[in-house]
This record gives sequence, C-alpha cells and structure tokens, in this order.
Amino acid sequence: MDIANRVDYQTHPSIYKHWNLEFSGEIATLTADFDEDGGLRPGYKLKLNSYDLGVDIELNDAINRIRFEHPEVKTVVITSAKEKVFCSGANIFMLGVSSHAWKVNFCKFTNETRNGLEDSSQYSGLKFLAAVNGACAGGGYELALACDEILLVDDRSSAVSLPEVPLLGVLPGTGGLTRITDKRHVRHDLADIFCTTSEGVRGQKAKDWRLVDHIVKPAVFKQSILDRAHALAKMSDRPSNTSGVPITLLNRTISDDVLKYEHVEVSIDRSKRVATFTIHSPKTNAVQSIKEIEAQSSNWYPFAMARELEDAILNMRTNELDIGIWIIKTQGNHEAVSAMDNTLMAHKDHWFVRETIGLLRRTLSRFDVSSRSLFALIEEGSCFNGTFLELALTCDRIYQLILPDNETNTPKIMVTDVNFGIYPMATGQSRLARRFYGEEPAISAIHEQAGKLLDADQAFALGLNTSNPDDIDWDDEIRIAIEERVSMSPDALTGMEANLRFNGPENMFTRIFGRLTAWQNWIFQRPNAVGEKGALKVYGKGDKAQFDWHRV
Repeated sequence: MDIANRVDYQTHPSIYKHWNLEFSGEIATLTADFDEDGGLRPGYKLKLNSYDLGVDIELNDAINRIRFEHPEVKTVVITSAKEKVFCSGANIFMLGVSSHAWKVNFCKFTNETRNGLEDSSQYSGLKFLAAVNGACAGGGYELALACDEILLVDDRSSAVSLPEVPLLGVLPGTGGLTRITDKRHVRHDLADIFCTTSEGVRGQKAKDWRLVDHIVKPAVFKQSILDRAHALAKMSDRPSNTSGVPITLLNRTISDDVLKYEHVEVSIDRSKRVATFTIHSPKTNAVQSIKEIEAQSSNWYPFAMARELEDAILNMRTNELDIGIWIIKTQGNHEAVSAMDNTLMAHKDHWFVRETIGLLRRTLSRFDVSSRSLFALIEEGSCFNGTFLELALTCDRIYQLILPDNETNTPKIMVTDVNFGIYPMATGQSRLARRFYGEEPAISAIHEQAGKLLDADQAFALGLNTSNPDDIDWDDEIRIAIEERVSMSPDALTGMEANLRFNGPENMFTRIFGRLTAWQNWIFQRPNAVGEKGALKVYGKGDKAQFDWHRV
C-alpha cells in the first residue's frame, strides 16, 4: 500500500479529534465529542457521535494511556458531550462506501477494543461505567455493554437500542447480540423484541429487561455517576499513589516492504504474498528487580516489544490485505527470554508488570483472530521459549529444523510455566490446552519436560511442532508449504483457520469473534445489505430497501 495512505494506529491525546480525557483521582472520564468532519476517510460525516475506525483508534489509545500512564485510576466513566446523544453507533454512510475488507477489519478492531475493556476489568481491576446521557444505539450501546455497569438517564427520551436488523439489514456485529444474552442475561423473547425494534427501550423497562443497571432522573445524574464510579473503584486493586509509565512514540520506520522497530521487524515479499515477522529477544540475561523495571519505564523490554508487535499486527492487517501468509520467527538467546519470563512471573502482581502481561495477552490474541495463515519457523538462532513459544503456538503450523547430532547450534524450544495459563486465548484456555484438547496424558508429558531445551525430534515426539525436517529437506519443505498455501482461496482459508484455531469451549468472546463475526461477514456481502437497493446503501436517501425474500 502507498505509505501516504496507510492507516496509523499511533496517536496522542494532544491530537485527538473525538475524545476528551480527564482525570480526577481514582476516576477518569472519557467524553465522546466526535468531530463530524474528522472522519478517517472522505465521503461521510460523523453526525450524532457516530464513529469510524479513527474514533476507535483514539479510544484504544486512551484506554492504554489510562492503563499505563495513570495507575491511580480505578474507574473509567464513558459519557458524551453531545446534547441528547450518547453514541449512535458505527457511521452508516462510512459502512455504505467502504469495501468489504474495510468493514470487516473495522469491526474486528472494534471488537478487540470492546473486549479489551472486559479483559482489563477481569485481570487488572480497571472498572468501566457507561453514563448514558442520550440516545445510545447500535455500536454505541455495544460500547456501553462492554462496561461493567450502565447508568441511563431517565429523561423520557434517552434509550438504548440495537436497530441494525430492522434499519440496516445487518447485525450488531461488535458483540451486541452476544452481550445482551451471555453477559446481561436478557430473556430470549425480550431480546428478540429489542433487536427488531428500531426505537429502542428506555426508562424502567430498560432496567426491568436487564438492558441497563441503573436509571436516574436528570437532576441527580451527575451525582449518581460519581457514586457509582466510586463504588466500582472499591472493587479495584489498582495502586493509589504510584507514578505511571508514559506511552511514548514508537521508534518505527516504514518503507514499501519493511516495518522496522527496535525489537520487531516485518519484511514483505510481495511476489510470494508473504510477510515475515522477526521478534528479537531481550539483550539482558538477568532477572530484573522492580526498581530496575521502574527505572527503564517505557523502555522496559516486554512492554516495548509488546507495543511494537501490536502495532505491526494492526498495520499489516489493515494496510496489507494481499499478504496472506505471516511467517513468525525469533532471533536471540534462550537465556534472555527465560530471564524476561522469570521477571514477569516474579513480579506478576506489581501493577506495571500485570498490565504488561495483559498487553502481551491481548497482542497474542490479535494473532489468533487475524485472518492470515500463520507459520512459525524455528531455525538457527531462534529462541522460541516461554513467552516467545506462545508466538509459535498461535500459528497454524510449526516447522522446526533438525541438524546433525554433532551440531551444537541445532534449534531448540522450551516450555515454561508461562505456557500453562498466563496468556489464555479468547476461550479461556492456554494454547497448550487448546493444542491437546486438554487431554491429561499429553499435558502431563509436556509438564515433565518443562524447563528443558528440546530439539526438533524431541518436540515432535511431544506434539510441539508440526514437522521436523532436516537441513537437506528444510528449504524445499518450507517452499512447497508456502506455495501451496498461497494458491488456495483466501476466503476458504479464513473460514478454515478460524474454526480450527478455536476448537475449545465456546464462551462470549468466541461467539463474538467466531459465530457472530462469521454471520456478519456473510451478511455484509449479501444484496439485502449492500446491493443497489440494500438497506445499507439506501439508508438516509429516502428510499426503501428492497429485499430478496428467499431464506438461504
């Protein structure tokens, strides 16, 4: 993609167009005031606090800054500066003029941002309160649903709604359908009415139906927000008197075929439609103290590397749609990775370390849900160990080179304690549990070998790699595997990979990313939504959608 037209996921509050971020002790307030003329792409206006990808990039950045720069914050209040409007959801005109790929990537990033709120609430003690002070529709209500509590002003006009089915012929695809059932336990028949009624539900009925947690009169709305925010803060164990860690601008160089960071590099071979991610290990082999971690601040390796890797994934997803295979490599030494992991485990209850583990967890999850084929190559100089082994375990296939017995540099891997649960997938399982379906004999055999460096044959015997070619066959086997993969239908591969990667128990997150996303992607391509007379295309033009009445 032309560098000038790339989407950049880096931003800063000083240049936000859409969100205002304020701090008052243990409470942060994130106020939606979307700039109508501030769309990321031309062709639409962000009226009524409707959002596009640019709005969500700022939201993601703001939440990360609260996580890391303001550890004293225990509750985040999300509200609106617009009169009578909280958020009207994804901008319909943006969806109408966007390509299918853009819509899908937009929805995926929005899903990840919403899920990230719940992830932080569960693992880091950061709580979220939606203070709904106006119309709250579609994706706006989905943002509220991702919060721990929803407080709705009872002013006879403010309402919550999911109007996508009756108005647009699509689904509330960033988690609306799933959260009202799995999270809020709205009764099935009431949910059916709610999702087919465009005007929404307000007041006492919204509370009775479990669509919101609290309703309050306008005169006490502001005080009620403070009361609920402080009540939620009492549930948090984030520290009260600690300095934060600044989120600095990434040291990054982007050229036509390379994304280069300090610890991560992505090289693109356009002729083969392949990108190679190389993650470099830390430079120190020593377990670090909290004092050393705090002194390094934003330069602390796990934090810096996770930020770089996340940025690389998001850039490649959005800006390089034709690159269908991502090769994952590591470079460095096992001792340095082990020292990093020992540091993480020793201090996992410290707020900054805990938040960094959370960032690593969410970044690894971005690999899981990326619609790309992922191959890990374990070669000379690799260090797939512990946290770095998780990179390989995200992949669809793992190839590990075996060298002759007298070669001291034969590539090895190592399973450690971090591989058994601190980076769970969306299913709640570790990637090892997913790989072996939680079967005790396989997991126990790996436990017995934890902490040992395993060559390709040893790893193969344990089921930890897909193939263990020797140096004679390596180049040909990798070449053939890549050539075969790029010759296949990307659509079929995306569906196949998503199903095979999530073979474990189903939960709210997997239903959002799997079932709901798959249906939404299909509906986004149907004429009832995006045909010449489809609901998305005629919205706002005064025309009535024309549907194909066949059920398929």
